[in-house]
Amino acid sequence: QVQLLESGGGTVQHGGSLRLSCLASGGIFRIDAMSWYRQAPGKERERVAADTSSGTSTYASSVRGRFIISRDNARNTSFLQMNNLTPEDTGTYYCNAKAITTPLTSKYDFWGQGTQVTVSS
Repeated sequence: QVQLLESGGGTVQHGGSLRLSCLASGGIFRIDAMSWYRQAPGKERERVAADTSSGTSTYASSVRGRFIISRDNARNTSFLQMNNLTPEDTGTYYCNAKAITTPLTSKYDFWGQGTQVTVSS
């Protein structure tokens, strides 16, 4: 069973930085993509950053130029470096992985439990 564990959330002042980590473990044959989503209170979950094994990265327009997604493939870990944070970045951040399991199952989409990011003004 693939599990994702996020860490690195916390409270930071406006203009500060945080680095989130997501460790994928258990029954992984191959990870095709890892992404970060966030959900603010009363809002829908939105994808903020994504990357594929080919090295392609995409960002939501609201975070482009401030957030950087990266991955340590050897450790099945994704990172989200968040700079120049604003109160609008407050929310629960979730890691998502598209992974092929071993032994093979039909499950391909995996989510972490989330880590809270709070940016004070």
